[in-house]
Amino acid sequence: MTWTKRVFDICAALFLGLFLVPVVAVLFVAIRLKDGAPVFYVSERMRTPEEGFGLVKFRSMTVVEADSGVSGGDKSARITPTGRFLRRTRLDEVPQLWNVLRGDISFVGPRPPLRQYVEQFPELYAEVLKARPGITGLATLVYHSHEEALLARCKTTEKTDAVYARACVPRKATLDMIYRDNRTLCWDVLLMWRTVSPRR
Repeated sequence: MTWTKRVFDICAALFLGLFLVPVVAVLFVAIRLKDGAPVFYVSERMRTPEEGFGLVKFRSMTVVEADSGVSGGDKSARITPTGRFLRRTRLDEVPQLWNVLRGDISFVGPRPPLRQYVEQFPELYAEVLKARPGITGLATLVYHSHEEALLARCKTTEKTDAVYARACVPRKATLDMIYRDNRTLCWDVLLMWRTVSPRR
């Protein structure tokens, strides 16, 4: 990560954090009252092929003791009404501003993967994670809707993991490496704008 990208991340995270304080407060209270504790969900993700960190989101699902893998149709019944709103608006990801300030992730980059997929595809993620993971990125914008449609049809954890590994990991990695090889601060700003701008 270049120093200009890091400075941009810190300044943007501080500005958005201050701007979104009322939103965070309202969402915190709404989740606590409607869905109970915990309000936040922390998932281990990988910053490098060897180094993990806790990615913070607003909780959007009911809590279970054993929860692993990506979200597919097998987990759809666990999404709370509040969680559906949070996911649809991507407000569940606002707490990741904390991860940006800590330096775990950037605003733009490959989505930080779960450890199980990094261990399953070590050579692939050794290339992908040469770029700092991000809240959004080229793969997120291009492939996210298709990924959701594929995984929504999966009714078991095993099927979800198999489809994700076979169909999603290699395609997203290709897009992530295109970003890695062509990244500029101007492109980052464009990808951030496209992430929050209304779809047509």
